[in-house]
Order: sequence, then structure tokens, then C-alpha cells
Amino acid sequence: MDGKMNSFEIGWLLRASTTGCVVGCRVSQLDAPVFGGMVSIPLDGDRKVYGLIYDIQIADDGLVRQLVTAEGIDSEVIEDNRRNRNVPVEISVLFIGYTGGEKFYHMLPPRPPLSLDAIYPCGEKEICEFTSHGRFGYLRHILRDIELPTAEILSSHIQQVGRIQLKTGNKAWARDITQELITLLRDDYATLNTVLNALSDLDVFPV
Repeated sequence: MDGKMNSFEIGWLLRASTTGCVVGCRVSQLDAPVFGGMVSIPLDGDRKVYGLIYDIQIADDGLVRQLVTAEGIDSEVIEDNRRNRNVPVEISVLFIGYTGGEKFYHMLPPRPPLSLDAIYPCGEKEICEFTSHGRFGYLRHILRDIELPTAEILSSHIQQVGRIQLKTGNKAWARDITQELITLLRDDYATLNTVLNALSDLDVFPV
């Protein structure tokens, strides 16, 4: 695992459950979290919860509603509203596992993190170790919730992680996780077809 925590937070917990959480961050922090990105939340001791970002919402309020109906808005007003006001960006995270000590678990965490706990982007080494551990057990958490944009989450996740795995020489990772998805979805042809279509445009499968 990474020997040290990433040096910057991308947000803080607003609310959490056993299966996921919602994180608040400022617009100025929005460069770090990306759809399908892997994040971690430190718990007590040396434990961490891992999750995938599956939704990013930018809130509005009364002033925003007034601005969008006004004519000839100055660009400085728009930039000031985006950067300097305190309307949070809400990031929804699906939990996919946790760690205790040096061992990864592709299971839901024993307890959810607490409000105002910090959330961090995972480093490349940590991502490789988590996603290479075992036989992709964390996929069941993504496939479990029919309300999620499953195909898009998986394609974004595999694209991001596949590039990292290729850099480390693990050329088989993208192929292996795709094969595992085919096995898991063999009785759900509609979902399998949607997922495979989403994966068909990725560039992480060596020729």
C-alpha cells in the first residue's frame, strides 16, 4: 500500500451509510474527483474505506437561478459565483471495500465513516494493489444496485485503472476483469450486452 496519505483532501463527508456516502467539496477542488475515480476515507487506526465516484452534482440556489435568466452577464460575475461562493459540489461514492493493516477486503466496511471525515483520491500504487487483489470481488458492489449507471461506471473505472495497470506491466488486467464480468453477468444478457458495448471503445486492451 502507499506509504503515505495523499497530501490533499478532495472533500468531506456530508452523510454516509453502509453502502456509500455523499461528500461535499468546493468548486476549486473539482479537478481531482472524476466519475469512476477511486477514492479512500481513512478510519481509525490503519483502516481505510475504498469507494468509486458514481455521481457528481453541482448545486444551485436563488442567486444562480437569477443569473441564468439575466441578460449580458459579465464573465467576472460568473467566475466569482463559481469560485468564491459556498455552494458545495456533492460527490456520491459507492463503497467497494476496505483495508485493515496490510490486507485488502472486497467487502463492505464494518461501519460507515463519520460526518466530516476527509476523502482522498487513491494513488496509482494503491489502486493497482486493491484492484489486483483476489478475483475482482468488488465488482458485485457495482452490479448490485440497479439504479446506478453500471455500464458507464465500469467503463470509466476500467479505462482509468487499465491505463495504470499497463504502466506497471500488467497487460492482462483489463482482459481479466472483462472476463470476470462476462462470468458474473452470464444470466443477464441485457446488462452484459450494455456493459460490453461500453467497454468496446476503451484503449486499454493490448492487441
